[in-house]
Amino acid sequence: MNLMINPTSRSDFVANEAWLTRRLTRLRRRLSEKLPFCTHLETPSAQSSPNEGSIAQRAVKLVLSRTAKLALALATILPAQAEDAKTSYPAMAPIDQYLMADRSAEISLARSSAPEEISRNATVLVLGKNGYETAIEGTNRFVCIVERSWMSPFDSPEFWNPKMRGPICYNPPAVRSILPYTINRTKLVLAGLSKSQMEASIKSEVVKGELPVPESGAMSYMMAKDGFLGDSVGHWHPHLMFHVPKTDNASWGANVVCSPVVQNDEFRDVPEPETIFMVPVGRWSDGTTARTEK
Repeated sequence: MNLMINPTSRSDFVANEAWLTRRLTRLRRRLSEKLPFCTHLETPSAQSSPNEGSIAQRAVKLVLSRTAKLALALATILPAQAEDAKTSYPAMAPIDQYLMADRSAEISLARSSAPEEISRNATVLVLGKNGYETAIEGTNRFVCIVERSWMSPFDSPEFWNPKMRGPICYNPPAVRSILPYTINRTKLVLAGLSKSQMEASIKSEVVKGELPVPESGAMSYMMAKDGFLGDSVGHWHPHLMFHVPKTDNASWGANVVCSPVVQNDEFRDVPEPETIFMVPVGRWSDGTTARTEK
Protein backbone atom coordinates (compact mmCIF):
# COMPACT_ATOMS: atom_id res chain seq x y z
CA MET A 1 0.00 0.00 0.00
CA ASN A 2 1.37 3.41 -0.94
CA LEU A 3 1.42 6.10 1.73
CA MET A 4 0.93 9.69 0.66
CA ILE A 5 3.13 11.87 2.85
CA ASN A 6 2.75 15.62 2.94
CA PRO A 7 6.25 17.04 2.46
CA THR A 8 5.65 19.58 5.23
CA SER A 9 5.02 16.79 7.71
CA ARG A 10 7.65 14.30 6.54
CA SER A 11 9.92 15.00 9.53
CA ASP A 12 7.03 14.41 11.92
CA PHE A 13 6.23 11.14 10.17
CA VAL A 14 9.82 9.97 10.43
CA ALA A 15 10.00 10.99 14.10
CA ASN A 16 6.80 9.09 14.86
CA GLU A 17 8.08 5.99 13.09
CA ALA A 18 11.33 6.13 15.05
CA TRP A 19 9.44 6.49 18.33
CA LEU A 20 7.18 3.54 17.46
CA THR A 21 10.14 1.41 16.47
CA ARG A 22 11.84 2.06 19.81
CA ARG A 23 8.65 1.36 21.72
CA LEU A 24 7.87 -1.85 19.85
CA THR A 25 11.42 -3.12 20.33
CA ARG A 26 11.17 -2.58 24.07
CA LEU A 27 7.71 -4.10 24.31
CA ARG A 28 8.65 -7.15 22.29
CA ARG A 29 11.79 -7.67 24.36
CA ARG A 30 9.69 -7.40 27.51
CA LEU A 31 7.11 -9.79 26.07
CA SER A 32 9.78 -12.36 25.23
CA GLU A 33 11.08 -12.09 28.79
CA LYS A 34 7.60 -12.60 30.25
CA LEU A 35 6.42 -15.57 28.19
CA PRO A 36 7.36 -18.05 30.94
CA PHE A 37 5.64 -15.71 33.44
CA CYS A 38 5.44 -17.38 36.85
CA THR A 39 4.65 -20.78 35.38
CA HIS A 40 5.38 -22.40 38.76
CA LEU A 41 2.34 -20.59 40.13
CA GLU A 42 0.15 -22.28 37.52
CA THR A 43 1.22 -25.87 38.20
CA PRO A 44 -0.98 -28.10 40.38
CA SER A 45 1.86 -28.71 42.83
CA ALA A 46 2.10 -24.99 43.53
CA GLN A 47 -1.59 -24.53 44.22
CA SER A 48 -2.27 -24.24 47.94
CA SER A 49 -4.43 -26.87 49.52
CA PRO A 50 -6.73 -25.79 52.38
CA ASN A 51 -4.09 -26.95 54.85
CA GLU A 52 -0.93 -25.83 53.03
CA GLY A 53 0.86 -22.75 54.31
CA SER A 54 -0.40 -19.82 56.28
CA ILE A 55 -3.31 -17.64 55.18
CA ALA A 56 -0.82 -14.92 54.28
CA GLN A 57 1.28 -17.30 52.16
CA ARG A 58 -1.75 -18.56 50.27
CA ALA A 59 -2.92 -14.97 49.71
CA VAL A 60 0.47 -13.96 48.32
CA LYS A 61 0.44 -16.89 45.88
CA LEU A 62 -3.04 -15.97 44.71
CA VAL A 63 -2.15 -12.30 44.19
CA LEU A 64 1.08 -13.13 42.33
CA SER A 65 -0.69 -15.62 40.09
CA ARG A 66 -3.41 -13.15 39.14
CA THR A 67 -0.93 -10.31 38.68
CA ALA A 68 1.27 -12.49 36.50
CA LYS A 69 -1.65 -13.36 34.24
CA LEU A 70 -2.61 -9.68 34.04
CA ALA A 71 0.91 -8.49 33.23
CA LEU A 72 1.32 -11.15 30.54
CA ALA A 73 -1.99 -10.13 28.97
CA LEU A 74 -0.93 -6.47 29.00
CA ALA A 75 2.43 -7.31 27.45
CA THR A 76 0.62 -9.22 24.73
CA ILE A 77 -1.81 -6.49 23.70
CA LEU A 78 0.42 -3.42 23.98
CA PRO A 79 2.54 -4.16 20.86
CA ALA A 80 -0.60 -4.51 18.75
CA GLN A 81 -1.92 -1.22 20.10
CA ALA A 82 1.37 0.55 19.46
CA GLU A 83 1.25 -0.60 15.84
CA ASP A 84 -1.88 1.53 15.43
CA ALA A 85 -0.37 4.71 16.91
CA LYS A 86 0.37 6.40 13.58
CA THR A 87 -1.60 9.63 14.01
CA SER A 88 0.60 12.70 14.05
CA TYR A 89 0.13 15.64 16.38
CA PRO A 90 3.00 17.89 15.25
CA ALA A 91 1.87 21.02 17.10
CA MET A 92 -0.38 22.17 19.88
CA ALA A 93 -4.07 22.36 18.99
CA PRO A 94 -6.19 25.37 20.02
CA ILE A 95 -6.41 25.42 23.80
CA ASP A 96 -10.18 24.90 23.75
CA GLN A 97 -9.63 21.37 22.43
CA TYR A 98 -7.78 20.45 25.63
CA LEU A 99 -10.46 21.88 27.90
CA MET A 100 -13.60 20.10 29.08
CA ALA A 101 -16.62 22.33 28.58
CA ASP A 102 -18.56 20.53 31.31
CA ARG A 103 -16.81 21.39 34.57
CA SER A 104 -18.81 18.82 36.53
CA ALA A 105 -17.78 16.11 34.05
CA GLU A 106 -14.12 16.92 34.61
CA ILE A 107 -14.64 16.79 38.38
CA SER A 108 -16.30 13.37 38.08
CA LEU A 109 -13.57 12.07 35.78
CA ALA A 110 -10.85 13.28 38.15
CA ARG A 111 -12.56 11.64 41.12
CA SER A 112 -12.93 8.36 39.24
CA SER A 113 -9.13 7.93 39.32
CA ALA A 114 -9.23 6.58 42.89
CA PRO A 115 -11.67 4.55 45.02
CA GLU A 116 -14.57 6.64 46.28
CA GLU A 117 -13.46 6.33 49.89
CA ILE A 118 -10.42 8.39 48.89
CA SER A 119 -11.63 10.64 46.09
CA ARG A 120 -14.87 11.92 47.64
CA ASN A 121 -12.88 13.85 50.25
CA ALA A 122 -10.03 14.87 47.93
CA THR A 123 -9.33 18.30 46.51
CA VAL A 124 -10.18 18.42 42.80
CA LEU A 125 -8.41 20.62 40.25
CA VAL A 126 -9.80 21.40 36.79
CA LEU A 127 -8.04 22.89 33.78
CA GLY A 128 -8.96 26.38 32.67
CA LYS A 129 -7.49 28.71 30.06
CA ASN A 130 -5.10 30.12 32.66
CA GLY A 131 -4.07 26.79 34.16
CA TYR A 132 -5.37 24.44 36.82
CA GLU A 133 -7.72 25.88 39.42
CA THR A 134 -9.36 24.43 42.51
CA ALA A 135 -12.91 23.26 41.83
CA ILE A 136 -13.45 21.48 45.16
CA GLU A 137 -11.48 21.94 48.37
CA GLY A 138 -10.99 18.55 50.00
CA THR A 139 -10.27 17.46 53.55
CA ASN A 140 -7.98 14.40 53.25
CA ARG A 141 -4.97 16.09 51.57
CA PHE A 142 -5.30 13.99 48.39
CA VAL A 143 -5.63 15.83 45.06
CA CYS A 144 -7.44 14.44 42.00
CA ILE A 145 -6.83 15.93 38.57
CA VAL A 146 -7.20 15.11 34.87
CA GLU A 147 -3.82 15.47 33.19
CA ARG A 148 -3.38 16.33 29.52
CA SER A 149 -1.10 15.02 26.80
CA TRP A 150 1.81 17.35 27.57
CA MET A 151 2.66 15.15 30.56
CA SER A 152 3.88 12.57 28.02
CA PRO A 153 7.58 12.14 27.22
CA PHE A 154 8.79 14.96 24.99
CA ASP A 155 9.56 12.58 22.10
CA SER A 156 6.09 11.01 22.16
CA PRO A 157 4.10 11.53 18.93
CA GLU A 158 1.04 12.07 21.14
CA PHE A 159 2.54 14.90 23.17
CA TRP A 160 -0.02 17.31 21.68
CA ASN A 161 -2.94 14.85 21.37
CA PRO A 162 -5.96 16.95 22.49
CA LYS A 163 -8.06 13.83 23.13
CA MET A 164 -5.86 12.55 25.92
CA ARG A 165 -7.38 12.61 29.42
CA GLY A 166 -5.36 11.10 32.26
CA PRO A 167 -7.30 11.06 35.55
CA ILE A 168 -4.94 10.68 38.50
CA CYS A 169 -5.22 11.11 42.25
CA TYR A 170 -2.11 11.98 44.26
CA ASN A 171 -1.55 11.13 47.91
CA PRO A 172 -0.22 13.88 50.24
CA PRO A 173 3.53 13.27 49.64
CA ALA A 174 2.88 13.25 45.88
CA VAL A 175 0.76 16.41 46.14
CA ARG A 176 3.74 18.19 47.63
CA SER A 177 6.42 16.77 45.34
CA ILE A 178 4.90 15.37 42.10
CA LEU A 179 1.84 17.52 41.37
CA PRO A 180 4.17 20.54 40.92
CA TYR A 181 5.51 18.84 37.77
CA THR A 182 2.03 18.93 36.21
CA ILE A 183 1.38 22.51 37.29
CA ASN A 184 4.77 23.57 35.94
CA ARG A 185 4.44 21.90 32.54
CA THR A 186 0.94 23.33 32.14
CA LYS A 187 2.24 26.82 32.93
CA LEU A 188 4.94 26.44 30.26
CA VAL A 189 2.42 25.17 27.69
CA LEU A 190 0.04 28.06 28.29
CA ALA A 191 2.96 30.49 28.03
CA GLY A 192 3.40 29.30 24.44
CA LEU A 193 6.77 27.55 24.77
CA SER A 194 7.78 24.92 22.24
CA LYS A 195 8.63 21.38 23.36
CA SER A 196 12.35 22.05 23.16
CA GLN A 197 11.98 25.25 25.15
CA MET A 198 9.88 23.48 27.77
CA GLU A 199 12.38 20.68 28.15
CA ALA A 200 15.27 23.13 28.48
CA SER A 201 13.35 25.17 31.04
CA ILE A 202 12.55 22.10 33.17
CA LYS A 203 16.16 20.90 33.08
CA SER A 204 17.29 24.35 34.22
CA GLU A 205 14.73 24.33 37.05
CA VAL A 206 15.95 20.92 38.20
CA VAL A 207 19.58 22.12 38.27
CA LYS A 208 18.56 25.17 40.29
CA GLY A 209 16.55 23.06 42.73
CA GLU A 210 13.30 24.77 41.75
CA LEU A 211 11.43 21.48 41.24
CA PRO A 212 11.08 19.10 44.19
CA VAL A 213 12.46 15.57 44.33
CA PRO A 214 9.79 12.92 45.04
CA GLU A 215 9.11 12.61 48.74
CA SER A 216 9.25 9.25 50.48
CA GLY A 217 5.88 7.51 50.10
CA ALA A 218 4.74 9.51 47.04
CA MET A 219 2.20 7.49 45.06
CA SER A 220 -0.88 7.97 42.90
CA TYR A 221 -3.96 6.15 41.69
CA MET A 222 -4.86 5.76 38.00
CA MET A 223 -7.96 3.58 38.17
CA ALA A 224 -10.42 5.56 36.03
CA LYS A 225 -12.44 3.43 33.64
CA ASP A 226 -13.25 6.41 31.39
CA GLY A 227 -9.75 7.85 31.10
CA PHE A 228 -8.08 8.00 27.69
CA LEU A 229 -4.31 7.71 27.83
CA GLY A 230 -3.70 8.02 24.10
CA ASP A 231 -4.44 6.56 20.68
CA SER A 232 -1.86 3.82 21.23
CA VAL A 233 -3.26 2.45 24.50
CA GLY A 234 -6.81 3.77 24.92
CA HIS A 235 -7.97 3.31 28.52
CA TRP A 236 -5.02 0.96 29.16
CA HIS A 237 -5.45 -0.65 32.58
CA PRO A 238 -6.04 0.46 36.19
CA HIS A 239 -2.79 0.78 38.07
CA LEU A 240 -0.99 2.36 41.00
CA MET A 241 2.09 4.51 40.48
CA PHE A 242 4.98 4.96 42.88
CA HIS A 243 7.13 8.05 42.41
CA VAL A 244 10.75 7.89 43.54
CA PRO A 245 13.95 9.85 42.86
CA LYS A 246 15.76 8.76 39.70
CA THR A 247 16.84 5.13 40.02
CA ASP A 248 17.16 1.91 38.02
CA ASN A 249 14.71 -0.96 37.66
CA ALA A 250 16.75 -3.28 39.84
CA SER A 251 16.09 -1.18 42.93
CA TRP A 252 12.41 -2.16 42.72
CA GLY A 253 12.74 -5.47 40.89
CA ALA A 254 10.78 -4.01 37.98
CA ASN A 255 10.25 -5.62 34.56
CA VAL A 256 11.48 -9.05 35.62
CA VAL A 257 9.74 -12.40 35.51
CA CYS A 258 7.09 -12.83 38.23
CA SER A 259 7.40 -9.23 39.44
CA PRO A 260 4.14 -7.22 39.44
CA VAL A 261 6.20 -4.01 39.23
CA VAL A 262 6.48 -2.35 35.81
CA GLN A 263 8.63 0.57 34.71
CA ASN A 264 7.69 2.22 31.41
CA ASP A 265 10.97 2.80 29.56
CA GLU A 266 9.40 5.64 27.58
CA PHE A 267 9.34 7.77 30.75
CA ARG A 268 12.91 7.00 31.77
CA ASP A 269 14.39 10.13 30.21
CA VAL A 270 11.83 12.74 31.28
CA PRO A 271 13.59 15.85 32.65
CA GLU A 272 11.77 15.85 35.98
CA PRO A 273 13.79 14.17 38.78
CA GLU A 274 11.62 11.08 39.17
CA THR A 275 11.25 7.42 38.21
CA ILE A 276 7.75 5.99 38.09
CA PHE A 277 7.06 2.35 38.96
CA MET A 278 3.61 0.98 38.15
CA VAL A 279 1.66 -1.93 39.62
CA PRO A 280 -1.39 -2.98 37.55
CA VAL A 281 -4.49 -3.88 39.53
CA GLY A 282 -7.44 -6.01 38.56
CA ARG A 283 -10.32 -3.60 39.11
CA TRP A 284 -11.34 -0.08 38.16
CA SER A 285 -12.10 2.43 40.90
CA ASP A 286 -15.80 1.54 40.79
CA GLY A 287 -14.98 -2.07 41.65
CA THR A 288 -15.70 -3.58 38.23
CA THR A 289 -13.25 -6.07 36.77
CA ALA A 290 -10.72 -4.64 34.31
CA ARG A 291 -10.37 -6.28 30.92
CA THR A 292 -7.26 -6.20 28.79
CA GLU A 293 -8.74 -4.97 25.54
CA LYS A 294 -8.30 -1.40 24.38
